[in-house]
Amino acid sequence: MRRNILRAFATTFAVLLASILGISAASAGSEKNALAAVRQATVQYHNVDAAIAAGYQAVGECVPGMGYHYVKFSQFGLMDPMVPDALTYAANSAGQLRLVAAEWFEVDADQNLGTDSDRPSMFGKAFDGPMPGHAPGMPIHYDLHAYLWQGNPDGVLATYNPKVRCL
Repeated sequence: MRRNILRAFATTFAVLLASILGISAASAGSEKNALAAVRQATVQYHNVDAAIAAGYQAVGECVPGMGYHYVKFSQFGLMDPMVPDALTYAANSAGQLRLVAAEWFEVDADQNLGTDSDRPSMFGKAFDGPMPGHAPGMPIHYDLHAYLWQGNPDGVLATYNPKVRCL
């Protein structure tokens, strides 16, 4: 009896929260399914050598809270949820890289940090940005991370993951 009451309360709370956030139960479910499909599509990249063979290239140093970025430059701007623009990896204690997230990137059309009328969204979440490039020559852009392979207390689609550290 008590378990049924708790289950009913949890269901009511979830529906209320979704309503407040403007998310329907159906869209929340479809976003979860879409992320599961991306997870399945990226399972092949647990081995960083497979990512490199598929055209992903190591870029820069480890970013705390994100990891090491491997970017597929030919993918930029295509906005294909099943083919991320970047994959991020974290090193384990033995120094071996393990896949933690997928990332999508979109160049800001007007290159103006003060406007965001072209902000893309995916999986029901608006991309972060616009933001300056992270390296010389990198344009103002938007990006979205999905921590599909490393639990994130801030949420799967959060920008940073406090569990991802650089060694």
